[in-house]
Amino acid sequence: MPQYRERTYRKRVSAKDLICFSVAVKETDLWVCADKNLEKETRDLIFDCRHQLESYIKSHPEFQNSLVPLMADPYAPPIVKEMIRATGKVDVGPMASVAGAIAQYVAMGLLKLTDQVIVENGGDIFLKADRPLTVSVFAGTSPLSGRFGLLIPVSQMPLGVCSSSATVGHSLSRGIADVVCTLSSSAALADGAATALGNRVKKKRDLEEVARWADQTDGILGGIAIVGDTMATWGGIELVEV
Repeated sequence: MPQYRERTYRKRVSAKDLICFSVAVKETDLWVCADKNLEKETRDLIFDCRHQLESYIKSHPEFQNSLVPLMADPYAPPIVKEMIRATGKVDVGPMASVAGAIAQYVAMGLLKLTDQVIVENGGDIFLKADRPLTVSVFAGTSPLSGRFGLLIPVSQMPLGVCSSSATVGHSLSRGIADVVCTLSSSAALADGAATALGNRVKKKRDLEEVARWADQTDGILGGIAIVGDTMATWGGIELVEV
């Protein structure tokens, strides 16, 4: 089981006019902002999606362990279907999308009760708000870390903003990127794509090729990749100082 790490970055988040709270169930630890306190509803949604995943894994253990895409299963529960669909587009195993998929599943459930929501799951985010939001880019020890953010316009929401890193956290990455952050209307796709892109960054000069590949991947709206003091961007993103 992954070792728990205190999510100190949450203390630096400002969500004006929204009520924010944390809800944890087993390994799932979400930070949520909404128009009102929805802790109980959030916990119920976490239990629901975890039940779908845990039950499916019991009968299909390859779902948890595969590092390559799996065939679609018409009998799988909804969150499993989305993870298989999303990761099939970017050539990684379905669990590469789990954090983003859970964030979106919970957020979509809460949007039946609130007009605005931000759900963050270990650095993977699904959000919808009535004003532009800025998502800060954390890249570990890179000199570019925390110096700028991605400005998310209202027209792009609801949106998944997901990251993968070879140097921060416990994500499995076969590359060297300090961070790869991708944007998609599907947080499962954004999460899986961030992993896939991070795997392709073996050296700094790979950043340009990775950006071209990402820009041609259907469903990826934009993103950024950082190795040390070098950065590549693609798609429809706007960087702002933070």
